[in-house]
Amino acid sequence: MPVDLILKNARIYAFGKIVEAGLAVDNGRIVRIAKESNLPSASEKMDLEGLLVLPGLIDVHVHLRDQELSYKEDFYSGTCAAANGGITLVMDMPNNKPITMSAETLRERMEIASGKIVVNVAFYSAFPKEIREMKEIVDAGAKAFKFFLSHKVGGLDPNDEKNTIKAFKEASRLNIPVAVHAEDGALLNESFRRLRSSGREDLDAYLEVHSQEAEVSGIRRAIRLMRNSGAHLHICHVSTSEGLRIIVGAKRSGSSISCETTPHHILLSSQHMREIGPIALVNPPLRNPSETLYLQRALCNGLIDALASDHAPHSLTEKESSSVWEISAGIAGIETMLPLMLTMVNKGLLTIPDLARLMAENPAKIFGFRGRGSIIEGNYADLVVVDLKREWTIDPSEFYSKAKFSPFEGWNVRGKPVKTFVGGNLVMEDGEIVAKPGSGRIIR
Repeated sequence: MPVDLILKNARIYAFGKIVEAGLAVDNGRIVRIAKESNLPSASEKMDLEGLLVLPGLIDVHVHLRDQELSYKEDFYSGTCAAANGGITLVMDMPNNKPITMSAETLRERMEIASGKIVVNVAFYSAFPKEIREMKEIVDAGAKAFKFFLSHKVGGLDPNDEKNTIKAFKEASRLNIPVAVHAEDGALLNESFRRLRSSGREDLDAYLEVHSQEAEVSGIRRAIRLMRNSGAHLHICHVSTSEGLRIIVGAKRSGSSISCETTPHHILLSSQHMREIGPIALVNPPLRNPSETLYLQRALCNGLIDALASDHAPHSLTEKESSSVWEISAGIAGIETMLPLMLTMVNKGLLTIPDLARLMAENPAKIFGFRGRGSIIEGNYADLVVVDLKREWTIDPSEFYSKAKFSPFEGWNVRGKPVKTFVGGNLVMEDGEIVAKPGSGRIIR
């Protein structure tokens, strides 16, 4: 019997190196990696003309919006953007309207998503009001819990230390990670009241409120919670050198901890924010150039576990105000992440193995996505084909995301995803979405 698909004449990142080979797909999985003469017959063959095939990327930090926030993004536009960016699986954050914080709200969100998505989607939940409800949320399919130390999102008050530790212990018992937005809420509130009362509404006031000290203090507390509970801790969007040093120290002492950073935190600085304005306002904010350079070097040296977009789309009007306190923080980054990283590869700052580790292998390991994250026989055929030589200019008006603006607008990049396969099905080809809404899967 012929297999469903043969991808031939390719360069494939497999077995820890780039090999010249072909790839056979059947029933959504990779069944053979070999020279073309050793591949089985197929119903369909596709000549990749020497292009590079990478494992489909996993973005563990995405805000797909929808429901009452569908004017910002919805499951279809957001997953089309993911496919256009070479991403085959996204993890949806819970700070929505309504907040994902119960089995009921999670099931409702999954039901809405199932008819719209074109790539695979997994879901975070916020902690519920009652800790005993956590098992039901996990049974409904949540892959991780997300916790904000900065303010209350969901049913658990971050100032309630006793119940917070209980929630972390329950996550440990359920063998599910806790991803943390690590900013010290007390420090944030104190700085905010002081600056707001003095009439400060400028962009630099935002930097003062969301200070490096607030992140470092938040990371220290998150690590204490992890050590008191045994839960696996994942620190989101690390933006400070001191915060990263603390994480690396905890990891070397044997703690169960991982972390991510974003393309904007390794490529943009606070100086870019001052030049670009509110389009570059994000939380945590862009830091000074020395911090940016430190994180970039740390990423290249293997000190950071994962790269995530923190795709946070808003309407353009929400990015426009004379007062920084009225501006929505967030960058739409899911379509620019891979091209920016391929540009770093072309500059010799990253390697292809680095990219696969940061954006596919490690995310799959941290969040337990079995059969994904690498190109090996038996794994799902989630793949992205990239043209490393393609030179082009980032133009947000061409985004599939509803947020058609970016601090990377006008950047010249080298390297582009040209085909995205999800479960062996072609979803994106040369910037065009060719899959139907609902063709993606909910990953429970």
